[in-house]
Amino acid sequence: MRASLRFVLALLALVLAAPGSAALELRGVDASDHPTIRLTAVTSTPTAGAPSLRENGGPVAALRAENLGRAKSIVLAIDRSQSMKGAPLADAIAAARTFIAAKPAQDRIAVATFATEPVLLTGFSTATTDADGALRSIAVDAVQGTTFFDALVLASGALAEESMPGRVILAVTDGNETRSEATLERAIRSARDAGAAVYVVGIESSRFTPEPLVRLAEETGGAYYGAASSEALTEVYTSIARELQRTWRLEYVTAARPGDRIELTAKAVGDEAARTEIRLPGAAPAGSSEARSPVLPEAFLQSTWGALAIGGGVAFLVLLATWFAFASARGNWLKARLSPHIAGGEQKAKREREKNRLALAAGVFTATEKTFGHFNLWKRLASLLERADLPFRTVELVYVMCASAMIVGLMAAAFGPPALVVLCALGAGALLPYGLVSFRARRRLKAFESQLPDLLTTIAGSLKAGHSFRQGIQAVVDEGQEPSSKEFKRVLAETRLGRPMDSALAEMSRRVGSPNLEFVLTAVTIQRKVGGSLAGIFDMVAETVRNRHQFARKVKGLTAMGRASAYVLIGLPFFIALLLTFVNGEYMQPLWHTSTGHKLLLLMLVMMGIGTLILRKIVSFRS
Repeated sequence: MRASLRFVLALLALVLAAPGSAALELRGVDASDHPTIRLTAVTSTPTAGAPSLRENGGPVAALRAENLGRAKSIVLAIDRSQSMKGAPLADAIAAARTFIAAKPAQDRIAVATFATEPVLLTGFSTATTDADGALRSIAVDAVQGTTFFDALVLASGALAEESMPGRVILAVTDGNETRSEATLERAIRSARDAGAAVYVVGIESSRFTPEPLVRLAEETGGAYYGAASSEALTEVYTSIARELQRTWRLEYVTAARPGDRIELTAKAVGDEAARTEIRLPGAAPAGSSEARSPVLPEAFLQSTWGALAIGGGVAFLVLLATWFAFASARGNWLKARLSPHIAGGEQKAKREREKNRLALAAGVFTATEKTFGHFNLWKRLASLLERADLPFRTVELVYVMCASAMIVGLMAAAFGPPALVVLCALGAGALLPYGLVSFRARRRLKAFESQLPDLLTTIAGSLKAGHSFRQGIQAVVDEGQEPSSKEFKRVLAETRLGRPMDSALAEMSRRVGSPNLEFVLTAVTIQRKVGGSLAGIFDMVAETVRNRHQFARKVKGLTAMGRASAYVLIGLPFFIALLLTFVNGEYMQPLWHTSTGHKLLLLMLVMMGIGTLILRKIVSFRS
């Protein structure tokens, strides 16, 4: 009975002593760079995922989150004024060396000192050798004075040039500001502009004034740590390192206007939600927020798709204005209005519409063709369209590619990825129409190649029956198999207009792009020069082309496994990268958001390109 009573009492004590979920802490909300909002969120325990953030109850757009316990750039600033002489400076250096030795391997660190003048002793580096050597060389300044605010401005300027999104200034001082040219406000503004969180360690004494340092830390999203003596600095550094693992720097783009009041709500796993309310800088709109009646709902303006729709609308209006500017110079709009009232205007307008389906863009199209029409790339696009048998002009395909790139790029940018990903999305969007046209051209060529042996046999049979070569081509046209019938019909039409048969066939060969057809025309040209049975030559060439097709299909079947392996090896890295990004985005952030990660991505793409060429060489066989 007593054992049961003790068990119940112990269980009750555990229940009563169990703490509730800790609250998330929000610091340093900065709206000075409107519409970008920056703030710091500190969780109660380290978390793998970033806290969620909502503005006025709705999700924020393009949220970027960086954990300061991972890859970051740090400026370690140490006071070396005369008040630090002796044990305080020695303890500060020893604690800083311990902090540097225990830093994450990917952190880039630089060392700075300040007394009568701030000095950046080292550049940023992931190695600890330079920083450790610089710390060993620090000595007390011979002149009295402290330029703490100037040191913060110097450190902020250095961090602004860094590619790491996570940026921290860790400063140690035991005295008050005495000789800086910069003010406290300028120091805070410089740190905010650089996106740096300032952590200040103050060795407190009776003459020490911590209030400016506390304000500096709070308004930049950092923290102030007071140390009773220099012996406690090692423990303070350890506490800062632990807090950095729980600290997230959040940044997003707000849809609110200057002067609006917004409420931010952050929530992390295991923590209670934290809320804060700020007013955006700038003049408040006329009337209260309740009295205003916006043209579009707030939910639409604050949503990702709303911002995307507005951006697309603005881009369309700019493009439309450009079209009007070019079209007005040529008077196309005026001609279209006057043509129904002029004799023969209807037929003339019809011919004009057939020539330019987009009459409004005729000026733009004409100017573009005159500018780029002589480039080889433009001519290759024209040949591709002709080979695909599409009723489009080259300039229309170019503008469709530009529009596709803009749409895909805007859709990708709406999710807030790195600039490299947006550029890749722009390129993919531009290549999408080209890929569709190229696919249609390849499919049409494949169909022509498959029909070629049979149509050669048909021409040979017609020649054996005593018909002429032109009548043999007419027999192919009468069979009506696309695309060969359409191409040979065009050849007959050109010959009726006076073009020589050899020239018309050569133009068809260039237009179709079939190597086997070139082989056939070469044989026909040789026969015309040296004589012989044209029907026999066609039979021989048809058999040769048929054997080439059979051999190519056999090679394709034998290399099917190799090609499948190549597709898997090429596509697997992209699939794994996307999967890991969605499953654990923080794990992939150093790859997407750091200069080292961008270099690795570029190296990966180059190596994959080389591997692709090697695999293609292995599985291909020029038949």
